Amino acid sequence: MAKPFPTDNPFLKGYFAPVNTEADAGHLQITGEMPKELCGTLYRNGPNPQFAPRGPYHWFGGDGMIHAFHVENGNVSYKNRWVRTPKWMIENAEGEGLSGTFGNPRYTDPRVFALNSTIANTNIVWHGGKLLALEEAHAPFSLDPKSLMPVGPKDGGYETFGDKLIGPFTAHPKFDPETGEMVFFGYSATGRFTKEVSIQTVTEDGTVTRAEMLEGPYPSMIHDFAVTKNWIVVPIFPLTSSMERAMGGLPPFAWEPDKGTHIAFIPRKGTVADVKWVTAPPSYVFHPMNHFETDDGRIVIDVMKYDVAPLFPLPDGSPSTKEPPAARLFRWTFDLSGQSNTFREEQLDDRAGEFPRFDERFCMSDYRHGWIVSGNITHAGVRRGEGITHYDLKKGTNATWKAGEDDRFGEPVFVPRHDKAEEGDGWVLATIFRAAEGRSDLGVFEATDIAKGPVALAHLSSRVPAGFHGNWRPGTL
Repeated sequence: MAKPFPTDNPFLKGYFAPVNTEADAGHLQITGEMPKELCGTLYRNGPNPQFAPRGPYHWFGGDGMIHAFHVENGNVSYKNRWVRTPKWMIENAEGEGLSGTFGNPRYTDPRVFALNSTIANTNIVWHGGKLLALEEAHAPFSLDPKSLMPVGPKDGGYETFGDKLIGPFTAHPKFDPETGEMVFFGYSATGRFTKEVSIQTVTEDGTVTRAEMLEGPYPSMIHDFAVTKNWIVVPIFPLTSSMERAMGGLPPFAWEPDKGTHIAFIPRKGTVADVKWVTAPPSYVFHPMNHFETDDGRIVIDVMKYDVAPLFPLPDGSPSTKEPPAARLFRWTFDLSGQSNTFREEQLDDRAGEFPRFDERFCMSDYRHGWIVSGNITHAGVRRGEGITHYDLKKGTNATWKAGEDDRFGEPVFVPRHDKAEEGDGWVLATIFRAAEGRSDLGVFEATDIAKGPVALAHLSSRVPAGFHGNWRPGTL
């Protein structure tokens, strides 16, 4: 029997509370003018636990739910579906939660533990004609782009690239705009809480062209990474993992700043044997914005940097800070031709923010425009004053639009006006949670004129809960 969700966890309340319904809406009400040129689907992924978990709940541990907004001829339709992973299916059949957060064996039913199932709750990407729901501890989970149901009866939805996939698969693969190649990694690649990291590449048609193992200095939660024309850059931050802690009732992931930050630079045309390591002070980055090389060979990575990893405690379970830490936009510049342990850090803005995005046609190239959700999005409290901020990095300017004081914003996703449009010429799409009404809108903004507010809003009568990432797939369904 389904049990009630805990009432004392801020990540199970308000904006973060799960929705327990799947819905279809063919014609959302629209205010403003929905651009006629927009034709495609915004897919958005996030944690939405089907049942109350066993043991402590972490925001990152809920079942994946896809929210799909299809825009065509000025009309917007909406569909949401849980990702029907093996874990979701067995719990749905039992009618209750059978697992702990992160599959913690201390709280997880042996039947679920044996499945080693994805929760597929972090990102969703389109590659090689396949829609892939991602987290960072398992293989991608393939979905039908229209029904959002699993594709692949042989393997229950898992995409293993012809059984060539080694280890888990990041929630943040990178795509080379020139070749269509997908570059990805996986941490804990040789088993739960191990220090090895897989490094892999796949062509646009799904052929694995590289599969290697990098040995890290310690087991770490590596959420994202960077790729330039010549380098794969894997940061090892001191957010460590430990099976011993997990089995002892302590945090499986914890902040250990004394271990420092170690950044691996692996040549795209070489192997892990050619890796160069750069050490840096302790910090944490969930997400870079973009990453590229300058004409003189320096590597530039723009990041949303935390001084202390948010949402995770110290190894003994005590809080790592008195107040929830916030990320801010920094530019890291590395020169591997000189001393490998030197890098330059420049703060680009002092506002808190997260979920950085840019015009991804310019991935791995010098760029001008970027967007973030401004505000401390990892803070579950109210009255955060979130907004969408646009950066013009060439002019050094920024502009923000905010809604109600308690309203919340989903990740801003850029959509070009057409394939050959100039950088930044297009729209930014983001969900907006209307706190006073307990429901959500899809907002469409002129990408380089965010401050004037949305040019169109598509209104839901229901809520899109706090989630993580999404992407745009152009074209009809």
